[in-house]
Amino acid sequence: MPTLIHPTAVIHPNAELHPTVKVGAYAVIGDKVKVGAQTVIGAHAVLEGQTEIGEENQIFPGAAIGLEPQDLKYDGSPTWVKIGNGNKIREYVTINRATDAGEATQIGNNNLLMAYVHVAHNCAIEDSVVIANSVSLAGHVHIESKAVIGGVLGIHQFVRIGRMAMVGGMSRIDRDVPPYMLVEGNPSRVRSLNLVGLKRAGIAADELAYLKKAFRILYRSAFTLNQALEQLDLLPDHPDLQHLRRFLQLSQLPGRRGPISGKRHSLSGE
Repeated sequence: MPTLIHPTAVIHPNAELHPTVKVGAYAVIGDKVKVGAQTVIGAHAVLEGQTEIGEENQIFPGAAIGLEPQDLKYDGSPTWVKIGNGNKIREYVTINRATDAGEATQIGNNNLLMAYVHVAHNCAIEDSVVIANSVSLAGHVHIESKAVIGGVLGIHQFVRIGRMAMVGGMSRIDRDVPPYMLVEGNPSRVRSLNLVGLKRAGIAADELAYLKKAFRILYRSAFTLNQALEQLDLLPDHPDLQHLRRFLQLSQLPGRRGPISGKRHSLSGE
């Protein structure tokens, strides 16, 4: 056995580990697991089920990835966890497989999941997302790229968190969080643009000015959501504005949770 694998680790002979993978003491890796180059698996981590993990990930001690979903509908069908490259998955993170046959819980690239984060079945986390300690994602949550989620909070099933959004710690997130916004509280409200995150992401000054106009239309006016979307159509056709409009339009579709409202005015489709 290669010296990169601790002698106390329990690895099924059918597991596929790149020769450069490091495995710590007492880790357990099941027969359908695949792990890419330069990934480090910490002590006492458990990787089970049909789990595919890419390259240069760091999986810290006690993490449990690929176990069956906490869903009473699960019938034992083959489902997946698929994880990209360059992620940091800290101590005691749990990532469950999807529920229905052929589906996957998916995590993209360069994400940071801090200690005790729970990612339930069928969740999707895109790229460069930061999720702080003790956050629980219910089933089918989708988090777009470069969002930041504060610690010690829960996210309701089927909620979507928009690109470059910031969610304050200890918030209650039971509806969609629009892109580029800062949301916090219980009940949660959109408080402002996520200006710090947008500037760090290198958003150009002219586009930031248009996002500020969009914020005022959405959250500092008396418009309903549909009226506000009509006003947004009059703004220039920048990609970030396009994404914001599309997100809010899709949030109203059947099966979606609807968007979190603003501090002063409640967004609705009326």
